[in-house]
Amino acid sequence: MKILIVEDEAELAKSISEYLSEENYLCENASTFSEAMNKIEQFDYDCILLDIMLPDGNGLRILEELKKQNKQDGVIIISAKNALDDKIEGLKLGADDYLTKPFHLSELMARVYSIIRRKKFSSSNVVKQNELQIDLLAKTVAVNNESISLTKKEFDLLIYFIGNKNKVISKSTLAEHLSGDFADMLDNHDFVYAHVKNLKKKLYDAGCKHYLKTVYGTGYKWES
Repeated sequence: MKILIVEDEAELAKSISEYLSEENYLCENASTFSEAMNKIEQFDYDCILLDIMLPDGNGLRILEELKKQNKQDGVIIISAKNALDDKIEGLKLGADDYLTKPFHLSELMARVYSIIRRKKFSSSNVVKQNELQIDLLAKTVAVNNESISLTKKEFDLLIYFIGNKNKVISKSTLAEHLSGDFADMLDNHDFVYAHVKNLKKKLYDAGCKHYLKTVYGTGYKWES
């Protein structure tokens, strides 16, 4: 799962990034309004942590742009401003939640998880598809009640595919999801093929049906 942290306080942004990265989230940072706008125009995120007061603009305008582009990124406003008007305006513009500084990182992570779970997995902690069962909190996968071992990248891919089931996902999109800003610096996307191949083998060897399809010349699709 990919997170964009829009925060101009360097130490806070670093703390959030390190904490969420330990929980297997891929974090990117933007410290200015213009940098954040550039990122949301180019990429999609599972959740955006959005500071309102930025050195070169108001974070609420980023919410307006997300709404204008009809993007579905989850948004949590994080701000030292505790004014009710800001909270109401942010929620009206499409924010999913509002957290006032200072806050505990564990609470922030819980709210990020809650938004992603609600948007992608109908508020459930356990995702099931016939013989396949995924525990999102424990980060475990079982096929026919037998646990299988996945790497962090493989687990993230599996969750990403299921969260976007029945959609064709290109290799470039998967590369960007797994590597973030570094995807553009890679010569090719062979590493995506390797991760998908390993994921498929582990699932199929465990007895999982062939839900993950290769769409030749385009990418991959998880069929429900």
